[in-house]
Amino acid sequence: MIKQVFFAVAAALTGLVATVHTAAAHPHVWVTMRSELVYAPDGTITGIRHAWTFDDMFSAFATQGIDSKKRGVFTREELAPLAKTNIESLKDFDYFTVARLNGKKVDLADPTGGYYLEYKDQILTLNFTLPFKSPIKVKDLQIEIYDPSYFVDFSFEKNNPVALVGSPAGCKLAVARPEEMDPAKAAKLFQMTPDQKLDPSELLGAQFANRIVVKCS
Repeated sequence: MIKQVFFAVAAALTGLVATVHTAAAHPHVWVTMRSELVYAPDGTITGIRHAWTFDDMFSAFATQGIDSKKRGVFTREELAPLAKTNIESLKDFDYFTVARLNGKKVDLADPTGGYYLEYKDQILTLNFTLPFKSPIKVKDLQIEIYDPSYFVDFSFEKNNPVALVGSPAGCKLAVARPEEMDPAKAAKLFQMTPDQKLDPSELLGAQFANRIVVKCS
C-alpha cells in the first residue's frame, strides 16, 4: 500500500506517468514557496534553499497509508521515505528550478542530504537545498521556478517569500510574480477533458514562472 502511495505521489508531483502528465494540462497540485539564497563567507552563493508547501488535498492524499505513532500526526522520521521518493522523482525535472548567471544557465547539483518533509495543520511542506555545482560570484543572477507542463502551479508566499542569507553588502533582491491568467485561458484549462493535451506552443509553464533576481555591485 505504501509503495503505491509513493508512486502516485511522485506521478502527481512530477508527472512520471507520461499519459497523466501530458493530458492534465491545468494544475492538479498547488505549491506555495519560500526560498533562500545561501551565501558562503567569501561572498559566493552556494545554493538555493526551498520550502514548498502543498495544498490540503495533495497533503491528505500523500499521507494516506503512512503509519504513524499518533493518528493524524506525522514526524519527520515517519515522512522520511516519502521525502526521499519526492526528491528522487524531482531530479528528472531539474527540481523545476532554472538558474541563470549573467544570462547563461548554470548547473545545480542534487540535494545530498538534509531534506525533509514536515506536517503541520494537516499540510505537508518539503524542505530541501539545491547546491550550485560550483559556488558562484553574482553580478546578475536570475532564478525561475515553474513546471513547463503547468501540472504543478507554483506561487510565492505573500510576505517575505525570498531571502538572502549571509549576503555581502551591495546585493539587491527582487521577486517577480507571474501575472494573473487571462480568464478565457483559465476557463479553457478547467474545461479540458482528460484526453485533451495542452498545445506545446502555448508555453504555459514558462509564462507563469516565478522569478528571483539578484544584482550585486
